[in-house]
Amino acid sequence: MKTALILIDIQVDYFPGGKWALADMDAAAQNAKKLLAAFRQSDRPIFHIQHIAPAGAPFFVVGTEGVKIHKSVQPQVNERVIEKAYPNSFRQTSLLGDLHYIAAQRLVISGAMSNMCVDATTRAAADFGFECIVAHDACAAKDLEFGGQIIPAPEVHGSFMAALAFAYAKVVTTSEALHLSAS
Repeated sequence: MKTALILIDIQVDYFPGGKWALADMDAAAQNAKKLLAAFRQSDRPIFHIQHIAPAGAPFFVVGTEGVKIHKSVQPQVNERVIEKAYPNSFRQTSLLGDLHYIAAQRLVISGAMSNMCVDATTRAAADFGFECIVAHDACAAKDLEFGGQIIPAPEVHGSFMAALAFAYAKVVTTSEALHLSAS
């Protein structure tokens, strides 16, 4: 089965010192780097998704350091970078057409934020008929606030991974994702 790797928004602003730092982003990026290395070694398709925000947005603004893809998963010349403006990586991008062109059937998904772009992209991918594998330890989230209460990032992350696992994806560790995607 043709499998592609989707690395979503692993960008400088999400790392410590960035404008929108996420909990455990360094650890998530190191796991994403393992996925990337395995896909490179086996010469399988890789798609880097880069969120580009309009001027005035709180992060990922064009022309800033924060919008750049992080050095831990820096794209190589032969790897596709798809710019997006919405949480769903398929919306108004070439991603669906690119995946159909290479006849991909299964996607390994990682990146940020668990509760936004990873969630939106995984749900859309499943709706488009792709088998989805989410490497949960290669994803990261941020504390959220709702109803005057702070919801800690690990709870945000866990809630979204549980929801994806219920109906949209196999949600596994990076090691398990590497094993599943190799078959």
